[in-house]
Amino acid sequence: MKLGKLLTACAGLVLMASSAVAGPVWTFGPEDQGLLKLEYFGQFQLTHRDMGAGPDDDDTMEFNFRRNRLALIGAYDKLGFYFQTEYTEDVNIDNFNVDDGDESEFRVLDAQFRYKFSDAAELRLGKFKYNFTRENLEACEIPLNLDRSLFIRAPFVGTRDKGVALWGNLFDDVFQYRIDVMNGRNDSSSAPDSNFRYTGRAHLTFLDKETGYGYRGTYMGNKKVITLGAAYQYEADVAYANEALEAGAVDYKAWTVDFFVEYPFDGIGTFTFSTAYVDYDLDEAYKGATPTSSTLGVNGEKNGGYMKAGYMLPNFPLQFFVRAENWSFAEWDGVYDQEVDWLGGGFNYYFRGQDLKLTVEYATVEFDTESRECQDFDTLTAQLQVIF
Repeated sequence: MKLGKLLTACAGLVLMASSAVAGPVWTFGPEDQGLLKLEYFGQFQLTHRDMGAGPDDDDTMEFNFRRNRLALIGAYDKLGFYFQTEYTEDVNIDNFNVDDGDESEFRVLDAQFRYKFSDAAELRLGKFKYNFTRENLEACEIPLNLDRSLFIRAPFVGTRDKGVALWGNLFDDVFQYRIDVMNGRNDSSSAPDSNFRYTGRAHLTFLDKETGYGYRGTYMGNKKVITLGAAYQYEADVAYANEALEAGAVDYKAWTVDFFVEYPFDGIGTFTFSTAYVDYDLDEAYKGATPTSSTLGVNGEKNGGYMKAGYMLPNFPLQFFVRAENWSFAEWDGVYDQEVDWLGGGFNYYFRGQDLKLTVEYATVEFDTESRECQDFDTLTAQLQVIF
């Protein structure tokens, strides 16, 4: 492995960085009660993969942006909005393979209106993160390890969807509920029917409460948190078990449970532990004669989960982490009952909190049965995160 080159370039990332500062904030309206903020968020990576280059499948290295975003946030009285764009380039090292890369893309990632009736009832409309797994709801700039799971995404959608959500905190913020109605699968011309996707989520949180819409992967020792969450998601007639004959309509059902704890000890350091289990059920569509392709593969029918743990030194901005995952896939690249193990570890060094952070992570992925698309690989990534 070309570790020396990676560490040299990693040092270069730090030398090129400047201190991050808060984004500009404007006020408007009577007595300047309205607020408008502009924010930039970037994650620049150097990635090394032990496969993919040349005819001999040699090691591959690449510089690229993991995320490159501009956001505009506004608030006036009880009304607010959030608008976020993202520019992605042609990344050659993707989640599981090394290829020629996709075309560059500029897209609207979030576009939502928010209205707060009270702490017990808040409304969101537009495009935003749906309320299912804690992992997806954790802010991508505040994870414990490098990024969220490669395997946790729900079928037929990305990390966001379009719809409406009602949520709030009750009983002195110990209990939080979330209910949303979203598009789900949105290509109704090739689906058995056009139906909304429904999600319900709740959590119990103790000590210092988690009361926001999004979660954090770590509070860097600034809070003492214990949270237990669970969610259920459903969409009727989402796909076919026999698409060639347009027969055998199947429903989508999923459930998850998750647990998060972080506790700082004076003079010892901060300990973090998080775990979750998820089951995505598509009525065994993969057993059909010609199942809809999206019921198969990494984002098809599956179950599994993760465990992650972290330790942050006392009075020093260095945090170590490890993460382990195990997943079972109904079918992936012609292999039925495919099993995958993901194991990784690394560290975060906080130059200026989350606004300027260096993360280095080594990860290995092992498939129970290797195939053309499912091959074991190791990845070493250095990432510099900057928020203005």
